Amino acid sequence: MTTPQTSAVDVNQPTLQPSAPTGRRLSWPVLLLVIAGALALTSIVRIITGADGITNVSQMSTALQLAVPIGLAGLGGLWAERAGVVNIGLEGMMILGTWFGAWAGFQWGPWTGVAVGIIGGCVGGVLHAVATVTFRVNHIVSGVAINILALGITRYLAPLAFQGRPGGSAKQSPAVESLGNFTVPGLSDGLRDLNNQGWFFVSDIAGLLGGLVTNVSWLTLIAVALIPGTWYVLWRTAFGLRLRSCGENPVAAESLGVNVYKYKYIAVIISGGLAGLGGVFLSIVANPFYLEGQVSGRGYIGLAAMIFGNWMPGGLALGAGLFGYTDSLNLRGGSTNVHALLLLGALLLIIGAVWLVVRKKYAPSMITAVIGALVYTWYATTNEVPNQVVSATPYVVTLVVLTLSAQRLRMPKADGLPYKKGQGK
Repeated sequence: MTTPQTSAVDVNQPTLQPSAPTGRRLSWPVLLLVIAGALALTSIVRIITGADGITNVSQMSTALQLAVPIGLAGLGGLWAERAGVVNIGLEGMMILGTWFGAWAGFQWGPWTGVAVGIIGGCVGGVLHAVATVTFRVNHIVSGVAINILALGITRYLAPLAFQGRPGGSAKQSPAVESLGNFTVPGLSDGLRDLNNQGWFFVSDIAGLLGGLVTNVSWLTLIAVALIPGTWYVLWRTAFGLRLRSCGENPVAAESLGVNVYKYKYIAVIISGGLAGLGGVFLSIVANPFYLEGQVSGRGYIGLAAMIFGNWMPGGLALGAGLFGYTDSLNLRGGSTNVHALLLLGALLLIIGAVWLVVRKKYAPSMITAVIGALVYTWYATTNEVPNQVVSATPYVVTLVVLTLSAQRLRMPKADGLPYKKGQGK
């Protein structure tokens, strides 16, 4: 009997290559055309409704800030699930990141807080890896336990660490010094002026780009760079191939000498660190302090963004941007902007109904058209939407997007399945 060799040549054999997702994938030109079409439709809605806030620079800047922690949580979920471990514990790992980041940040500076917050998230990742990989605990049960444990730990430690400090309380930390922001001089002002002109499409593009170069945190740059960085590591290196193979076919990976346990541990610990970094962003950048409850379900929304993105970094980024944008409506002209987006939603539904007719799916087309008509009726018969609807918009969008994208999704084949070393022998 031959012994499997642990070489880079072995792991690049075709038998180890994870299978491609099923279904048709959009090429970059088609994807860019779809994005341009969506922006053009949004511009039409802005002109019709007069809701200039839906694409202005401030709105886009806020959307970017709110998308970052969601994107980091989703990126953490991507690393874990590509190795075959479902990470429902992202919420708890973000909570650990917020607390440890603020705790270290107000004492030793914000960058130290960033490092310690990442470590806090990694601790949650280690606990999840031990439970799911070593002891083969159900991944969902372990993740929920991590969330509960993180909430209990931070709630216990907060009064001990923060109460009695200047600006601190039992539920809030003292203020943390800013990491600093940057604005591209000249370009930012020029894009803002162009956005204020209100021109069709051009001003909307200027608003989108202006949000990317105005008052951007240095931590945002790091977060954005992690998207292509993750793609390169997981899809262009032997390490990434081994890790992804553990999530597709761990038996085949082990037969070729891959230490499946090691790669699962690495992936889940990195997952925790990324989620912790998302928590740090909330407690140092979004708010300069820890506040109990500030994660507010973003770990779960990050997981939804990852699923929407079909377990791919680019799709994840689009999902995080969408959810960050809808979340930003709570902060800037919420009722007016959400009311305008009702018209956008109605138009998208009607376009979807026409597309379904072209594909000869008549029953779904009829249902979609009826829903579109109801949404348009809501828009036409009201002048604003209740604040409760504004607050619920990010979560409603999450459910709708996941429902509509469910037909094209393909998770890693061994994702969430228990694995025991040597089980293929």
